[in-house]
Amino acid sequence: MTRVVESQPVDAAKDAAAPPVAVRVAYLVNQYPQPSQSFIRREIAALEQQGVEVDRFTLRRGTTQLVDPADRKEAERTRAILDVGVVGLVLAALRTAVSHLPAFWRALRLACRVGRRSDRGLQLHLVYLAEACVLRQWLATGGVSHVHAHFGTNSTTVAMLCHALSGPAYSFTVHGPEEFDKPEFLGLGEKIRRASFVVAISQFGRSQLFRWCEYEHWEKVRVVRCGVDDAFLRAVPTSPPSEPRLACVARLSEQKGVPLLIEAAARLASEGVRFELVLVGDGPMRPEIERLIAQSHLQDRVRLVGWKSNAEVRETLRASRALVLPSFAEGLPVVIMEALAMHRPVISTQVAGIAELVIPGECGWIVPAGAVDPLVAAMREAVEYSPDRLAEMGAAGALRVSDNHNAHHEAAKLAALFRASR
Repeated sequence: MTRVVESQPVDAAKDAAAPPVAVRVAYLVNQYPQPSQSFIRREIAALEQQGVEVDRFTLRRGTTQLVDPADRKEAERTRAILDVGVVGLVLAALRTAVSHLPAFWRALRLACRVGRRSDRGLQLHLVYLAEACVLRQWLATGGVSHVHAHFGTNSTTVAMLCHALSGPAYSFTVHGPEEFDKPEFLGLGEKIRRASFVVAISQFGRSQLFRWCEYEHWEKVRVVRCGVDDAFLRAVPTSPPSEPRLACVARLSEQKGVPLLIEAAARLASEGVRFELVLVGDGPMRPEIERLIAQSHLQDRVRLVGWKSNAEVRETLRASRALVLPSFAEGLPVVIMEALAMHRPVISTQVAGIAELVIPGECGWIVPAGAVDPLVAAMREAVEYSPDRLAEMGAAGALRVSDNHNAHHEAAKLAALFRASR
């Protein structure tokens, strides 16, 4: 008999109706907290409001300065595995090998098999095994029943190895694009096979996970979207400003397409279009972005302001006519949800799950990734549209976010999955 996957809802809506069951889970992230990971913090807070106890773990502490008070508070509540040092890793591995020898050998073989296929190599996967030994000890004393990792990279590798060491079951959320750029190197299929369930943040992400696992595991893949909290959902709508100001909130890396944004801004300036562009964010390309701004004589039009707190991001969006994010690769950027929730339309690209949220002509503009001319045209329209037209687009976007990206609703789906996996 042919099994129909659709008979088991992949968006966990039916699971969300299950009666509450007490559950304690561990969240594991590569580096947490980070300024660009507010969606994880919101998800944890929403889970805790629904009675799920969450212990926070990170493999290593981030080096980016935390400017948001909520992130600094999260850092105080988060335990970092690599804080134990080399000696701590070795001792944890030795203790686990002595006390759980069969499980240790199984996990060692798994680490070797995945490591040989990885672009990161075998040695680093042996480090991941030692990290898994530390995590297993911590979880055993904490009464944790489930581990949930964010990103299908090394954090999920550690969660999988911890499970192989007779630790708790695990699940993970895949965001993209990294997981989809090198799924075989990451052992993505192996991680899906061994997981209790896997979360995709968009229908596009779900389709990509289907590509890298056997059909029998498709039913594990659920859509739980990233969301925004009440600070955005209940924000009082304000009229778009008359000033021709646009905002970009992004990490300054190649995949965000910021150099093309500067090129588009230079084109607008050469046409005599009045505008201001505020760039919120930082990253490895900052020196190059600063050079491009100076080279194009845009210092009086483009402001690079670094990372800002959540409250400051909200004010930046409120003071702008639209958000512009010309990314080459994404999952589904949370800042797009934030801008729409603030009743501001969005200019972005037709990659990954973005088109599932931004509807051209309704709540924003979708342009081909890497194309400057359509980006210039969209930016021109955004600064020349009447405030009333922008307000209409912003209202439509806010409604889409409220319906599909409410952090509390999405966390309820995730909580139901945790309870069902007990």
